[in-house]
Amino acid sequence: MIEFTRRAALASVTALGIAAMGAPVVADGHKVTFTLATSGSETDQRSVAMAEVFAPMVAEFADYQPGYNGTLFAQGTELEAISRGNLTMSIASAQELAQFFPEFSIFATGYVHQDAAHQVRVFNDPLMDPFKKTVEDELGVKLLSVMYLGRRHVNLRQPRSEVDVQTPADLAGVNIRMPGTDAWQFLGKALGASPTPMAFTEVYTALSTGAVDGQDNPLPTVVDAKFYEVTKQIALTSHLVDLNYIAFSKETWDSLEPDQQLVVQRAADAAAAYGRLKQLDKENSLADFIRSQGVEIYTPDLEAFRTHVQAQYVGTEASEAWPEGVLERINALGN
Repeated sequence: MIEFTRRAALASVTALGIAAMGAPVVADGHKVTFTLATSGSETDQRSVAMAEVFAPMVAEFADYQPGYNGTLFAQGTELEAISRGNLTMSIASAQELAQFFPEFSIFATGYVHQDAAHQVRVFNDPLMDPFKKTVEDELGVKLLSVMYLGRRHVNLRQPRSEVDVQTPADLAGVNIRMPGTDAWQFLGKALGASPTPMAFTEVYTALSTGAVDGQDNPLPTVVDAKFYEVTKQIALTSHLVDLNYIAFSKETWDSLEPDQQLVVQRAADAAAAYGRLKQLDKENSLADFIRSQGVEIYTPDLEAFRTHVQAQYVGTEASEAWPEGVLERINALGN
């Protein structure tokens, strides 16, 4: 399986990366460079939070150098770049981590997280400790904090038919762009659609040319990437309360002084909190703007979607990788 192949390969890659990287904090007080790679734009709320909150908080000892729109590393390769010692930070998804550690697919499962506050409770709960330790030990990546990306919805470049999408059956044969990892593709199929793997930077063109019938993203991303220009309908499926982790090089972390580590942790938490509030605010206010651009927005039969999507995971390889009892513990932290 690809997951275990990549997991095994990273063991040697991590060792080589650690040997090559060395300690970045030098004795004469020169600043360490924190490079961040993201597929998001400079105006993406996650990027803004890192630039306006994280960077100033670490500025005394670190130069923050971000690379936007996948310019430093292609989407999906950032974690390996951190492991090799070629990158300090990324904004990583649970789906990407599931490529290395299948148990992380539980955090990318449809209708598991309830809202932004639930994400934070889960991330800070002891149930996450084994997950975080595995990523540190086997990938050389430290997960500092959790960022709220938003509720993901199905977006269509053209109406499906005379009848709006109300249930998963209405998405049969609809070619929807989803990120390329196994977890994302599984979720696309669980929604009833035909998922197509594609980098985020290619989505606008694919929608405009009809290479895909639609895509799924939160409303703030729809506006930031101007997908509303090539979208006619948005069904508010809320199928994933999506998250990202602020991923940091464990080797770089270990090279920092304890007080610097504390500053980095506080900066990551502050950036995540800032971005979370801004993203929630944008989510609550953007529907009217998108409608003004000629896009129809409606709420489908959420119970039909929820029941269908969750049933798709039962008895699959994805759910077999979930540690026993973790799903119940996640549910217990809900409202």
